[in-house]
Amino acid sequence: MKRLISEKKKKRIFEIIQIGKNSDGVSRAFDLIIVAAIFANIAVLFLETFEGAKAYYPLMRGIETVTIVIFLIEYLLRIWTAEYLYPNRSRGRAILRFLVSFNGIVDLCTILPFFFLSGFVAFRMLRVVRIFHLFRINARYDSIHVITSVLTEKRNQLISSIFIILMLMLASSLCMYSAEHEAQPEAFNNAFSGIWWSISTILTVGYGDIYPVTILGRAMAIVISFLGVGAVAIPTGIISAGFVEQYTRIQNQNRSGRNVRGTASMTVDGDSPFAGLGVKEAEEKYRIDIIAFIREGAVIVPGDHTRIGAGDTLIYQAQDHAG
Repeated sequence: MKRLISEKKKKRIFEIIQIGKNSDGVSRAFDLIIVAAIFANIAVLFLETFEGAKAYYPLMRGIETVTIVIFLIEYLLRIWTAEYLYPNRSRGRAILRFLVSFNGIVDLCTILPFFFLSGFVAFRMLRVVRIFHLFRINARYDSIHVITSVLTEKRNQLISSIFIILMLMLASSLCMYSAEHEAQPEAFNNAFSGIWWSISTILTVGYGDIYPVTILGRAMAIVISFLGVGAVAIPTGIISAGFVEQYTRIQNQNRSGRNVRGTASMTVDGDSPFAGLGVKEAEEKYRIDIIAFIREGAVIVPGDHTRIGAGDTLIYQAQDHAG
């Protein structure tokens, strides 16, 4: 009996530290505390760089200490309840999976620098990772999930466009070395020295610290600049089109609950086998693709480990008919 009560408390703690529903006051309060801690921690991180704020360093150090303690408690609780986040794994494997996950690494890198501020520069630089904690603020809504969904869906096209940019970079570096080496050997002393120039030119940054001086070099720079504008526009267009497709799909789901391409909707009640499952787990178990779900009026594009709750309306498609 005691073990059963303990397990219930443990599961309740897991529900609290996950992104909460509006109806769960304790979980929402925890979310607000984490959000406040993230903003306070990042504010201190920026204010400490101002010389005029030296008089307030003890106060800022105190605020940083409090926020780190909050992050540490959250981190330990997430390790303790990892088995509920990854229910198909053993306790040890679930903990290991969380430790090597993006959130687990960010959480650890957020905490470690506090204890090694006087150590290696690498530890001090890890403080920047705290900014990634801001993703937690948006985890309840669709923005971050839409970004990851678009990048995943368009990854093949993006890889192809990046390959084109890399090839253009290497080709332009070799061409510029051939044209400029004799005129300015200190700037273009080998084939790879033109990489910096090609990056700043193709990506339209144009630092101007290295530039061609010969007529042939300048002529090639004009052509490469035009090609660079077109090359950079390829991944930009792919991502933009992906966002439009994704948001159009979500709007269609939200208006009708059914997709013209054959997806269906289902409302999850407390007795449903879907309640409490992670999205990836539900997809593998029931051979469906969960495109989105509606929770308390908000349309959410879920991640693999987003938990399905009672009252959610799933928008899904059978895998046998996907695509």
